Amino acid sequence: MRKNSSEPNFVDTAVNVRYAETDQMGIVYYANYLVWFEVGRVAWCRAHGFHYRDLEAEHGRMMVVAEASCRYKAPARYEDDILIRTAVGSATDKVIRFLYEVRNQRTGQLLASGESTHVVTDRDLRPARLPASIRKLFHP
Repeated sequence: MRKNSSEPNFVDTAVNVRYAETDQMGIVYYANYLVWFEVGRVAWCRAHGFHYRDLEAEHGRMMVVAEASCRYKAPARYEDDILIRTAVGSATDKVIRFLYEVRNQRTGQLLASGESTHVVTDRDLRPARLPASIRKLFHP
């Protein structure tokens, strides 16, 4: 969803970096950014009126990750408050691309940016369409 053709409509989620998310150097381990992207996607869904869990349970649809990327700009560290910003970059009835920014909440510094592409499938992992009731949330 977009405010206009050039500005994504981000949903913000605050997270405090836990000790378990850091490496020996006290810096957030790189794979945790992908976990945070998932936190952002779930928050985006809730903010737009549905629970991802219900997409699976009630509609038999899943959004399978087909591709994910992350570009690291600056480190996040233990006990930093970060902001996970999530938006939809593009969406069709069968493919959704999410955009992410991870920022230091206190300074606003961009720590990482990324995106993930998801294919909508049925329970047997065959490509499928989003249900109409949810599809409209991706196509304002």
